[in-house]
Amino acid sequence: MLTEALLVSAPGKVILHGEHAVVYGKVALAEALDLRTFLQIKPHKDGKVSLRLPNLGTKRDWDVSKLQLLHTAFLDSGEPTAPVPEQVEKLKVFAGFPMDSSDSECLAVLAFLYLYLFICRKQRHLPGLDIVVWSELPTGAGLGSSAAYSVCLAAALLTFCEEIPSHLSEGAASARWTEEELSVINRWAFLGEKLIHGNPSGVDNSISTWGRALRFQGGNISPLQRIPILRILLTNTRVPRSTKALVAGVKDKLVKFPEIMKALLASMDAISQECERVLGAMVAAPAPEQYLVLEELIDMNQHHLNAIGVGHASLDRLCRVTASHGLHSKLTGAGGGGCGFTLLRPGLEQSVVEAAKQALTDCGFECWETTVGAPGVSLHAASSLKANVLQALAGP
Repeated sequence: MLTEALLVSAPGKVILHGEHAVVYGKVALAEALDLRTFLQIKPHKDGKVSLRLPNLGTKRDWDVSKLQLLHTAFLDSGEPTAPVPEQVEKLKVFAGFPMDSSDSECLAVLAFLYLYLFICRKQRHLPGLDIVVWSELPTGAGLGSSAAYSVCLAAALLTFCEEIPSHLSEGAASARWTEEELSVINRWAFLGEKLIHGNPSGVDNSISTWGRALRFQGGNISPLQRIPILRILLTNTRVPRSTKALVAGVKDKLVKFPEIMKALLASMDAISQECERVLGAMVAAPAPEQYLVLEELIDMNQHHLNAIGVGHASLDRLCRVTASHGLHSKLTGAGGGGCGFTLLRPGLEQSVVEAAKQALTDCGFECWETTVGAPGVSLHAASSLKANVLQALAGP
């Protein structure tokens, strides 16, 4: 077991193209978002396990002795495959949550307890830990915040318990794990996602683990080996939506208008594949006109997403506002509100970006200027992190 503090981070994600169409076997492209979740883990010498989640206003402490009793009653000798209802109920009772609770705080605490108990089960005694997790990602906005949280937890606990090594050498700013070790992190993170979401696709935790970009089709996830880093504006309309209801609405339209919807879904698939081709070409031989193609694809796909019924007035407004500044936007994720992104081509004057950000803020939206194609889960030296991250992890 390690005796020093560890700092870990993992990215959120955006869907470039393929939302909803992916449900019907079409290609979706996801990229890692350079808005990250950060976790600090260090030994707790007073026989306690402490979990702080400042984004949620959560602070929980448990005696290791009580966790040890739960550990004995909770675990069997087999490898975990997915949280079962009986385990979730035991965790809720232990943590003092009502049986019908499913808010963000409850799910985050349960995911931590589940991963802590299982990952640390090979230790002679459960370790006392102090963990704080802070995120640049908004929760519930379709940007993979829960996956980044699960990936950070899995990576930190596995490394702390020396199930996988720390590759951070003295003097280095950051480090990553090997492909095999990343696969181990991803498997555990997927279990955390299962506890939070029930039946996740695995896309979010995979992009948070490996970073860069992934191609998803028919349940198969594969990395895009070479991609350019793209600048974007990311906008949260703050309009809540039900992913389940939006998916059901698309299915209803497919039943009602099968030939029209099949053509739309096939066209969305072609957009994803063309985007994949252009991204590959941009790495080999970058040219300004490639950004014009990406902008056209963004516009076409946004119209398609409106046609299949997952648009929203807030997203239409986002697209109009950015179009008035010569920029191109589409929704990302489930639609019906939530988030959209705007491509920022190279050479764009910063005054244009700032004007667009101000106009979006004036609409009541939340806006970030960031990039996609970021690295996946990573270890960090404290000296390499920004002051605001260190301050958030240090707490009051």
